[in-house]
Amino acid sequence: MLKFDKEKQRVSLGFKQLSPDPWLDATERYPVGAHVKGRVLSVTDYGSFVELEQGIEGLVHVSEMTWSKRMKHPSKLVKPGDEVETIILSVNPTDRRISLGMKQLQENPWEQLEDKYPVGAVIEGRVRNLTDFGAFIEIEDGIDGLVHVSNLSWTKRIKHPSEVLKKGEKVKAVVLGVEPENRRLSLGVKQMQPDVWDTFFAQHRVGDVLKGKVLRTAQFGAFVEISEGVEGLCHVSEAVDETGKQLNLEVGDEHEFKIVKMNQEEKKVGLSIKAVGEEASRAEVENYKESNKGKGGKSHGSSSSSSSSNSGSTTLGDLLKWKQSENEDAE
Repeated sequence: MLKFDKEKQRVSLGFKQLSPDPWLDATERYPVGAHVKGRVLSVTDYGSFVELEQGIEGLVHVSEMTWSKRMKHPSKLVKPGDEVETIILSVNPTDRRISLGMKQLQENPWEQLEDKYPVGAVIEGRVRNLTDFGAFIEIEDGIDGLVHVSNLSWTKRIKHPSEVLKKGEKVKAVVLGVEPENRRLSLGVKQMQPDVWDTFFAQHRVGDVLKGKVLRTAQFGAFVEISEGVEGLCHVSEAVDETGKQLNLEVGDEHEFKIVKMNQEEKKVGLSIKAVGEEASRAEVENYKESNKGKGGKSHGSSSSSSSSNSGSTTLGDLLKWKQSENEDAE
């Protein structure tokens, strides 16, 4: 007898109280890590309830049912009446709760991932999902790798992965990093191709003159494409023509630029138009000197030119007279 209500003439009785409360020693009978079998009583959106014995039920949360992240509903794995094997994750006798796990009885695919897919390995998978920050590539059941948007192309500024990838298509990628504890696999698509910057630095040196096209401008200078996917900066102080006049560089303009700085680690290239003009001026001086060799220092009867040539120095006046004489000869 549990309760007697004289006014209502009611008596409350209890049958389970005739036997000991199974939760009193549940911690001893169901230690954490123990393997136990039970019968599925019900299935919900967040997991399934498993009866271990009469009066003792445990919950297998949906996150503890499989290593795969793509299971849509627990009913895809179990149904009421199924006999299942589980592992004890935690016991709380006060709240009469037992947490169970099913995936722990299966091999964790992430534990062997570093050996199976070492950094630098090339994998092939299917694009499963596209987000603003990258694309998820399924390489095997339950294992997805992320290709960050910055690792999609060496040359293009990708704003969204959909610009280069489509959901469902097969792609090859390079393993960049593996974090089994965080269940993260980093992949790169652009790494399947040579780095255009490495190629550029291997083929060019300071002093090279290249033709470039202005891509965008800023107050301090202009960013110039000097090779596919490679940009250099022409500072405003270097955007000067051979006469010393400041040039107003605009998007789309094409000029010859001289490489004045290179930093491979930071992938930076300094460019100059002014240096190209200075180089051209030096070349003209050398041509002038060469043209006056063997003439006894005479240049259209100019004694000053003769003396300067014999002394080995060349003045601006000499160069202007020489260019003027060339123009007269051409006429």
